[in-house]
Amino acid sequence: MNVAVVHSRALAGLDAPPVTVEVHLSNGLPAFNLVGLPDAEVREARDRVRAALQNSQYDFPVRKVTVNLAPADFPKESGRFDLPIALGILAATGQIPQASLAQYEFAGELALTGALRKIRGALAMVLSAWREGRAFILPEASAQEATLVQQATVYPAKSLLDVCGHLMGKILLSPLSAHHEITEIASVTRDLKEVRGQHQAKRALEIAAAGQHSLLFLGSPGTGKSMLAQRLPDIMPPMTEDEALSAAAVASLAGKFDVRSWRQRNFRNPHHTASAVALVGGGSDPRPGEISLAHHGVLFLDELPEWDRSVLEVLREPLESGEIHISRAARQSVFPAQFQLIAAMNPCPCGWYGHNSGRCRCTSEQVARYRARISGPLLDRIDLSVEVLPIPSDAIKLNVPDDPEADNSVTVRQRVTRAYQKQMKRQNCGNARLSPAQLEQFIAIDRDAENLLAHAMEKHYLSARSYHRLLRVARTIADLNDAETVTRTHAAEALNYRRVDRYAQ
Repeated sequence: MNVAVVHSRALAGLDAPPVTVEVHLSNGLPAFNLVGLPDAEVREARDRVRAALQNSQYDFPVRKVTVNLAPADFPKESGRFDLPIALGILAATGQIPQASLAQYEFAGELALTGALRKIRGALAMVLSAWREGRAFILPEASAQEATLVQQATVYPAKSLLDVCGHLMGKILLSPLSAHHEITEIASVTRDLKEVRGQHQAKRALEIAAAGQHSLLFLGSPGTGKSMLAQRLPDIMPPMTEDEALSAAAVASLAGKFDVRSWRQRNFRNPHHTASAVALVGGGSDPRPGEISLAHHGVLFLDELPEWDRSVLEVLREPLESGEIHISRAARQSVFPAQFQLIAAMNPCPCGWYGHNSGRCRCTSEQVARYRARISGPLLDRIDLSVEVLPIPSDAIKLNVPDDPEADNSVTVRQRVTRAYQKQMKRQNCGNARLSPAQLEQFIAIDRDAENLLAHAMEKHYLSARSYHRLLRVARTIADLNDAETVTRTHAAEALNYRRVDRYAQ
């Protein structure tokens, strides 16, 4: 038979649309034509496939070979189509049985020796293939992450010969069992108790973790802003199966997923020189950026005013919607971006404004210009802000006993988890994700608290968005205090953390 059909997958954001690899042999001068909108990486498959077949002791046809990647109007990229192209040629020449190809999907980059190399996006492809009832054959280096799809059947292969031996029924590949990782809370890597003092900042961090709120630390250098932010993932509630799978799929698309990090909250800390594309994703073949790699984790932006203002502005939409839409002439991609934003900044260019040492020499104009690098609309989207004050020298001496009243990360995480479970039971999402309609439905607030927030809104000219964020934070504080109704005490504490407007002079 001169025609063979092999099933594979492309990548479009988190989706993995099906691609049919059609191979046709015809008479004429020997040629190898690849059609179906392939990019440069896919076109180079002609040389890789030819060498891999010959080095695996298979015959490469001395005929006109036409390979079509359908659908033809969808761009194809990367070397993942090497394996299905090679199998299609072998099936079309009768070197392997074509009937055995129908129940599988294939993806893998071929080395010139016929070995299979790791590909990105394996998790997303296997998830889509499982929904269509097919098993997936992958390079061994990529198969482990794909087993996170619990019901999927995944076969790992080291080489083209292994795949062909399986299809011919000679040496069968063994399917990998589903990846069952311990689902209990992971051990703490950075303990909150290591941070001396800073009780108000720790309280704000706990509230942020419990309700998935964004948080801004303001303080002089060396006060512990970065140290506090780094401890947020260890006090956040455990990830659900769906959250972990979604975060792993994004990391797999970027080729950065490690099975050992399964169910661990990501902590992304890009440098302030990062571009807008690095932050939100993009490129001619759209890839996820830092905000998507922080999906269901933490995005920490240190030295916030040092970031290019236009770069920071791209955060405004994903902070509200929880996803990022990337549009290019050839394709459009949507990546999830439900990240928790933690930011830190100095109070002035030199960093010592308001410090007891009096070393700051910045003028009021310099301070205002420095803080104005962060726009008001962006600050309006930050739920909590707190000043991180200098630590007394007595508190940081060596061999000083730990504060007996300071809680460690495990204790704080237990409180956070209880509060978060209340939210999931009540509204099936964290308080920070509540829509205005859900605020009306799920937040019970007494008259005194309502009057306090209304007065604050008029006095400080707060926007409607600020008012809603105050309500969400107050609801989280009430959940931490195991209260069914938001009281004046909860609202007052929420107001205490809603002072970002003075940072944008």
